[in-house]
Amino acid sequence: MNAIPTDYVNYKSTAVFEKDAVPKMFLHLHNTKAGVYGQIHVLSGELKFYGFTDRRGEVEQELVIAAGETAISPPQYWHKVEFLNADTRFRVDFWAHKDSEIVAQNQSERD
Repeated sequence: MNAIPTDYVNYKSTAVFEKDAVPKMFLHLHNTKAGVYGQIHVLSGELKFYGFTDRRGEVEQELVIAAGETAISPPQYWHKVEFLNADTRFRVDFWAHKDSEIVAQNQSERD
């Protein structure tokens, strides 16, 4: 997976999500806007990350993220996650360039 550029800052984070209390968006194809990286932090259990070639494309990568691990979804990359354990908990941090309007205005991570 990609690395977050060093001149990007964490400008927003989600709540901690559990299997019974996760926005359905995360379980279906979605992406971030141009200039925004998503960093997934698995706090317990395991989560499977699926990356797609495009909005209606084929799966191009599958990654199991275990407790204590992170994964990065680059800007405008179509993806979804799947809970692999009942006790899985995760959050997502969003990163954008430190001098961007996204950060200055605390904009949404999605278009």
